[in-house]
Order: sequence, then structure tokens, then C-alpha cells
Amino acid sequence: MKFILPVTRFAKTCTIALFAVLLITIGTQAQTKKKASSTPAKKTAAKAVAKKSTKPAKDARKSASKQATAKKSTKADSKKATAAKSKRESARDAKSSRDSRNAKNDRNSKKPDKKMSAKEKRAEAARRAAEERRRQAAIEAERRRQEAIRIARERKLAFERGLKNQTAENILNDNTEGEDLTVRKAAVDALGSRAGTVVVMEAKTGKVVTMVNQDWAIKNSFKPCSTIKLVTAVGGISEGVINEDGGIGASTSGQALDMALARSSNPYFQRAGVNFGNEKMNEYAKTLGLGQKTGINADGETSGKLPYGNRNPRIYSHGDDFEVTPLQLAVMVSAIANDGKKVVPQIVKPSQQKAVFKPKFRDDIKVPYRTVQGVIPGMIGAAEYGTARRGIEPGMGVAGKTGSCIFKGSWIGLFASVAPVEDPQYSVVVITRGESERGKYAAAVAGNVYRSLASRLRRNNERYAALKNLHPSSPTNPNADNLASADGEEEDDDDEKMDSTGTREVIVAGSAAKRADEPKKLVQKTTQSKPINFKPVVIQFDKEKAAKTRDRIVKN
Repeated sequence: MKFILPVTRFAKTCTIALFAVLLITIGTQAQTKKKASSTPAKKTAAKAVAKKSTKPAKDARKSASKQATAKKSTKADSKKATAAKSKRESARDAKSSRDSRNAKNDRNSKKPDKKMSAKEKRAEAARRAAEERRRQAAIEAERRRQEAIRIARERKLAFERGLKNQTAENILNDNTEGEDLTVRKAAVDALGSRAGTVVVMEAKTGKVVTMVNQDWAIKNSFKPCSTIKLVTAVGGISEGVINEDGGIGASTSGQALDMALARSSNPYFQRAGVNFGNEKMNEYAKTLGLGQKTGINADGETSGKLPYGNRNPRIYSHGDDFEVTPLQLAVMVSAIANDGKKVVPQIVKPSQQKAVFKPKFRDDIKVPYRTVQGVIPGMIGAAEYGTARRGIEPGMGVAGKTGSCIFKGSWIGLFASVAPVEDPQYSVVVITRGESERGKYAAAVAGNVYRSLASRLRRNNERYAALKNLHPSSPTNPNADNLASADGEEEDDDDEKMDSTGTREVIVAGSAAKRADEPKKLVQKTTQSKPINFKPVVIQFDKEKAAKTRDRIVKN
């Protein structure tokens, strides 16, 4: 029993130990299962926590990146702003420095340094005084210049008013005895408010129909301007300088006489004139009635002036140093159209009207009339398609020549004409003066006078056509819109300009060998023109053959 009891006690102990081990084992397994079951949840929770923690981290990184970028941008902007501010401050500092230096210089220039010597102070004072004198002199010079312009303008306006007032007063004082009052009224109305004169004369008899502003018509003389080209043309044809084709010398090309007259080409007539010279020019002017009294039965007639000794080419184109009266121009154009006969103008007084009026004539033109006829196509062209075309109504058979130039401080416009040219009944000459006057306006005045005479004009169209086509070079259907003046203007103005003080600028053509389209030289016109030497031109010209040709054309 003793042996069994211990065994039982040992067994109990083992059982208890085994039970304890079992309990421990069971507890361990439970804990293991619990751990095993709790591990996925922990992992899931950890992952969720990790994700949650990762997103803020990413957001934090992005925010940090944005903040860094913004910080960099802000830093760059700050740098730019700092640089701009620095630049502005530098500019302000530089400007301030310059202003300071300038102010200092001004102070130095205005107030000599106290340390300057007495001699230096006197020199500085003298320098400032000299500068002030120069400044005041410049101001005074400009004031005088402006004053001179103003005075010149006022003087010009006063001169214009004086011309118009003089014209109106002269017209009121005209002696109208023996005049056709109907034609006179038409001429006065045509002249209007212009300063000028109008002469209407019977071309074949010399009877004065009317003279508006008689003082200007017979007692005053004017520069003929481009109307002198009629004399140059007659001289050129007579001397063989202008050939039967209208060219100069042996030339058969270029501008011909008819177009040169119609368009008033200055170079053409200068080249023609220098080939026969001053003495011959004066002779032809006298034979056409210039430079001498007409012999009218009125007091105070002037003989005009011829350019003796003047060898400047302008005498052949512009009429320099010539002076003519309107009545002389009327005699000249009448002689050209009237078989070369120069009439003596007469005023038929009331006491003489009872007797039969007898025309008077001077010596005939001392050149063959065939020569004189050579200028008629160009005169017709001036009225039809040339410089006078806008003032003359077609169909009245007017032939004439315009002129525009500066004479004694103002512009003058001239138009000397006859109508109808094939059987001349009237010669009408108009001269106007004023800043805006030109030959085309004088032609318009004459055109109005001719319209008042239209019912009296007898036409011969066949004869007119024969005169118009004396030269093959005459245009049959000229296009007036394409016919500008050869001088570069729509109307002839004799290439003259006048500045605000009344000084004239003159263009003179060059040598005879120069072309018309070459630029002209500007020279100052003087009363003593120096001669220009031209190379002589030898011309072979058969006058008899030319005369026969013209006769054949006229007869046909």
C-alpha cells in the first residue's frame, strides 16, 4: 500500500502537470489562432493606414512642389521687380545726377565761380552779353523777315486793288464817240472785274469798233510775252530757218511750227530765233507794226519798245525788252490774216459818219504773204486744240495767240486774235493784269466778245480748211485732252515764277542744240542780257520750190 500511495501521488502530480500542459497547449493554440485571425485585419488596417498616410504624403509632396514652384516664381518675380526697381532707381539717380550737373553748370554759367579772377569774370560777362546779342539779333531778323513778307503781301493786294480801281476809273472816262455801244457793252461785261483792256477793230478797214480802257489800249505799253512768237515764226520762215515741214533747219522730225505755236513751245522759238539774230528780229517786228505808232487819230499814243542789243534767247519766246500796245497787236494779227496789209486804226467821230468811211493803210508787210500765211495754221491750232481752246467756242473761225508772263511786278495775260480767219472781219485783243491772270483767261474774255459778234461773222469753210491745212504737219483730229503745253503746263506761262517778295525766277533755254525736253537752267534775268554764242547752222533751202508748193496747196 505504501508502494501504491506514492504512485498515486505521482500520478496525480503527472495528471496535474499534464492537465497544466494541456491547458497551456490549448491556451497557446488559442492565442496562435487569435493571432492568426487578427494578422490579416492588422495587415488590412495597416495597408489602409499606409494608403491613408501615403495620399497625404503625395499631397504633401505635390503641395510642397507647388509651394516650391510658387516660391521659385515669386523669387524670380521678386528678382525681376528688384532688378526693375534697381534700374528705375539707377535711372533716377542718373537723371538726378545729370540734373544736378546741369544745374551746377547753369549756376556756373550764370554765376561765375567766386574763385574766378576779375579778368575771367569780365570775359565770362562779355561772352554772355555776346550770346544775348546774337539771340536778340536772330529774333529781330526773323521778325523783319515776317514783316517783309506781310508788307509784300499787303503791297501786292494793294497793287491788285489799284489796278482794278484804275481800270474801272479809266472805263468811266473813256470817250465812246464813234464806238459800237452794243459791242462795247459786251466787251465791258466780258472783262468783268478784271484789270485790263479790250480792243475790237475791223480787221480789213482799221475802224475801231470799241476800246475798253483807252488809256491802256493806246497810251500804255506791255510786255508781249508769248504773242511775240508770231514775229519769231514769220522771221524764221522768211530766213529759211523754219523749213516747209515746220522743222528747224534740215530737221524733218520733232515738233513742227504749227504745234509749237498752238502749244506755245519756248525752246522751239528760242532755237529758231538765235539762228537769225537780234537785228533781223527787230526788222520783222517793225514790218509787222511793232515798235512804232499805229497812226490812230487819238492823242497820247505810245510807240512801244524793241529789244535793241539784247541777244538773250528769251526775246524770241518771252518777248523780253519788247513793249507793245494792244492796238499794235490788233494791227499785227490783222496784217497776218489780211494779205499782209497793215491798216491804220481810226476812230470814226460822229461828224465823220455822214461821209463815206475810207480805210487807210500803211506800207505792206515787207515779206511775201505766203511766208506770213505760214503762221496761220498754228494760230488756228491755239484756238482749236492749244492754249486758248477752253476760252474759244468752236465754229467761229478764231485764230490767235496767247501770252502769259510777269511784267512790272504782276502777271499779265494776253490774247491777240482775228475772226473769221479765212475772211477776217474783226480783230480782238485782250490784255489783263493781276496775280491770277494768264493768257487762257484773256482768251476767255475774247471768246465772250466773239459770241456777241457771232451773228455778224460770215464763214467760208472751204477757205478755212485750206488755211488750216497749209502744212502736212497740222493735226486733223487733235485730242485736246492729251495736248499739254510743251513747257510742262496745261497753258503757256512762259516758265516764270514769282516769290512772296515779287522777285521773278526765270528759266532760259540752253543752246540751240539742246532738246526741248532737257532740263532748263535757272538764271536771274537782268536788263543787260549777255549774248550766248551758238554754233552756226548751215541750211539749204529752196525758196522758189517752197513758194510753188504753198501756192499749189492754197489753190487746192
